[in-house]
Amino acid sequence: MTAEGPHKGSAPARSRFMHVLAGISLVLIAANLRPVFSSLSVLLPDIRQATGMTAFAAGILTTLPVVCLGIFAPLAPRLAQRIGAERVLLLVLIVLAVGTAIRGTGSFYLLYLGAALAGGAIAVGNVLLPSVVKRDFPTVAPMMTGLYTMALCGGAAAAVGFTVPIKDWLDGSWNLALAFWVIPVLLVLVLWLPQALQAKHDRALSHVRVNGLLKDRLAWNVTLFMGLQSATAYIVFGWLGSIIRDRGLSANAAGVLISFSIMVQVITCLAVPSIAARQKSQSLINVILCLCAAVPLIGFLYLPYWTFWPLAVVQGIGQGGLIAAAMMMIVLRSPDAQVAAHLSGMAQGVGYCLAAFGPLLVGVIQSMTGSFAACGLLFAAIGILSSICGWGAGRPRHVNVTVERRHS
Repeated sequence: MTAEGPHKGSAPARSRFMHVLAGISLVLIAANLRPVFSSLSVLLPDIRQATGMTAFAAGILTTLPVVCLGIFAPLAPRLAQRIGAERVLLLVLIVLAVGTAIRGTGSFYLLYLGAALAGGAIAVGNVLLPSVVKRDFPTVAPMMTGLYTMALCGGAAAAVGFTVPIKDWLDGSWNLALAFWVIPVLLVLVLWLPQALQAKHDRALSHVRVNGLLKDRLAWNVTLFMGLQSATAYIVFGWLGSIIRDRGLSANAAGVLISFSIMVQVITCLAVPSIAARQKSQSLINVILCLCAAVPLIGFLYLPYWTFWPLAVVQGIGQGGLIAAAMMMIVLRSPDAQVAAHLSGMAQGVGYCLAAFGPLLVGVIQSMTGSFAACGLLFAAIGILSSICGWGAGRPRHVNVTVERRHS
């Protein structure tokens, strides 16, 4: 790698209390970046019944926010350079709140608009979290990565587990149950607002340019690994509830099972970054996690009911570990926070565009065949390809880029 070295002085000086508060806030922000997806998953059959939505239209609805993740992710590093990561994260929370809230109108079309707004906001938040951790918590980056990926999984699990009971509490209103998840977003927004307004931004960052990522093989391995594991994750968020309900489980039973699986993810989210950081190479860990995530999905399609709980445990171990591992690959393969922000933008921009095909293809297959059984081949292909890319992404080296620091 050719570079002028990591940028110094980009993070404002903080008291110990403010530093701890910033870490807690980042974790809470992460906890709000997944309920939009997982709350929709368990209510999708109800929404389709209430609105007459086709399987293809449902596939578009589950895919749209993932597409927005890919489209808006590359904007995050540039926005952070212009106005500062703290203020960008504040905008993320504002737009996420708006996108989540308008789903409560019950309008067919506003469901799609809300999904797009939320997806765009989440895209930017996803990208900035690894770079902010690399910048502000360099000595405890594995622990912080574990905590915020644990929060990602915990937020998703909470939405899966509580959305159906919330719907029942709200007299069966699926739209108000979806809009309910704006409440935790607003609470975190209030906590983050003073920190974002008080943060000092280094104007010199707007003149930093990272070159060579698109030509680097390791960067592409990280990107494809991120995209393929995300395809599995968004299939779980968007369709697993429908898949196991199609196998005969009730809405409540499906919600409990998926919530349990995601809670298992919380454990591996916390454990994997520390384990991975101690290894010279993370290739084998990545492959094992890919197989643990993909094989149970195939099992849900064909195996009897009594296997569903063991499958949920294994799938949770794999999927939770993959989310954390993919984020850690961005941190470990980057020499400094600036490169981490751009690698994160590439990995999540291109990766999420690729990931969007996962839930879309499930919807297309189900619409064409009338069942989910034919999705087994898709799940197997994703598992194999993600294993190959995960092996390459785990190699112990940095991406080969140049960093230009232009002076105004």
